[in-house]
Amino acid sequence: MTEAVSNFEAPPMSRRVLLNALLSGSVGVVVVGALYPVVKYFIPPSAGGGGEGLIAQDALGKPISVSELLATHAATDRVLAQGLKGDPTYIVIDNGAVANYGLNAVCTHLGCVVPWNVGENLFKCPCHGSQYAANGKVIRGPAPRSLELVSATVDGDNVRFSPWQGPDFRET
Repeated sequence: MTEAVSNFEAPPMSRRVLLNALLSGSVGVVVVGALYPVVKYFIPPSAGGGGEGLIAQDALGKPISVSELLATHAATDRVLAQGLKGDPTYIVIDNGAVANYGLNAVCTHLGCVVPWNVGENLFKCPCHGSQYAANGKVIRGPAPRSLELVSATVDGDNVRFSPWQGPDFRET
């Protein structure tokens, strides 16, 4: 039996077989490389964090404490935090409590971060002058839409942001 194995010789690989294998492998790599972005385009990314949302964080990535937030800010303040997808998001303090909504701080015109103007009680875009009311509703263009809403809930001593569900209460 060992003699039968030792007599077995693999046929030599011809140049044509080698070139066909290299060409097939190269074409396969190119096709996979071209199809990968197409497939990624049609498969939506996960929102992350499941349906629970994300804990609001300060600029250093630390969770924002509701008790400290309410102790250090005015009764009608807007506090910038890291929100969904890492976007700057305002925590809305209304009548001394965290409101049930937050505002994405990205201008709907060209994507600038919109600062809160305490003196005028509105948001003013530094890029092109769009103005938003205290609830994020656009009151002066060129911004085409109001600031995006996010749900804000108090979870223990943290604020939790999640995607806004339901109609926009500012449109009524």
